[in-house]
Amino acid sequence: MRFLHTADWHLGRQFHNVSLIEDQAHALDQLVAVVNDGGIDAVLIAGDVFDRAVPPPEAVNLLDDVLGSIVLGAGVPVFMIAGNHDSPARLSFGAPMLAGQGLHVSGRIDLPVAPVTLEDRYGPVDIFSLPYVEPAVARLVLDAPELQGHDAALRALIATLTAQRTEGRRAVLMAHCFVAGSGESESERPLSVGGAGSVGADAFAGFDYVALGHLHGPQRAGSERVRYSGSLLKYSFSEAHHTKGFNVVELDRSGATRCEQIAIRPRRDVRIVEGSMASLMQEPAGSRDDYLLVRLSDSGAILDAMGRLREIYPNLLHLERPGLERGGTLRQGGRERLRRSERELFASFFEQMTGEALLPSQQAALDSVLADLDEAAREAKQ
Repeated sequence: MRFLHTADWHLGRQFHNVSLIEDQAHALDQLVAVVNDGGIDAVLIAGDVFDRAVPPPEAVNLLDDVLGSIVLGAGVPVFMIAGNHDSPARLSFGAPMLAGQGLHVSGRIDLPVAPVTLEDRYGPVDIFSLPYVEPAVARLVLDAPELQGHDAALRALIATLTAQRTEGRRAVLMAHCFVAGSGESESERPLSVGGAGSVGADAFAGFDYVALGHLHGPQRAGSERVRYSGSLLKYSFSEAHHTKGFNVVELDRSGATRCEQIAIRPRRDVRIVEGSMASLMQEPAGSRDDYLLVRLSDSGAILDAMGRLREIYPNLLHLERPGLERGGTLRQGGRERLRRSERELFASFFEQMTGEALLPSQQAALDSVLADLDEAAREAKQ
């Protein structure tokens, strides 16, 4: 059996106040194309389908188009669970009716969690879908007030799945959680504070493949058979080095898996560019249309750096000036600061921000500016 494992689409997300809906549609067209090429028996979407509980209409329309293309167009069943960004009730609306068409949605946790069984030439494969559940909800559903933290809650829920297992059958589990020791990204919303949101990788023992969602970097989580597919796109500059895509997993007769990551070609890449203002203006670094964070190496003042750079890089989203931060934070002078002249204050500010003292030419320019300001102030009083 071959199935496609994807997660963390975050449809409707904005990146530095820029809508990514067209970028997401471009990426999902590539995913649908792989399904349409044939050989995929099921698609697993492991949560965070939307970026927020009440998604914008264009995000709902995009999901409708994609699921229609896969389930109705290609005739491939889809299994989809809610993540911590999704509204369980909204995502699972009409789930019993949709299941009859091959769209299996698990928004809220309903016990017992019965598997959906698919068949390949070697026999049955059970697909278990476990949506994201807060520990407080797990305590209520399981009537187990002693459960504390995500690890205990997830293990208790998985124990209820084990009771539904059929001995000898291959089994795949889909879940949305943070496995301890995995790599995080800035764009992920923490499940809790202080590490209480993590779960141990050994909680998934006994399943032939575990399709995880939540972490945006594609990675293994303790073993070859427990994996994050990663997010659909790069959703922070901390992910600039990631290769985004989805997993195509082949499950053989014995339950052994072979996983291939299929890369997505983004409509616009997310990159970090470093250099001087002059070099970036003269020789564009890579595609001009990418979403960029620019780190300028210049230490001097630059008038409207963002505006000038955007004439060449229209999707410049953030600008950093590391050269102005070498001196560290400004020191507080208290009453001593009040007794210093404007010239001394500016010279001190300049040195703290750049790590260098004013040159004689710069001091002369400063004196000229201060003299002009004093003259303007005297004329205003007359």
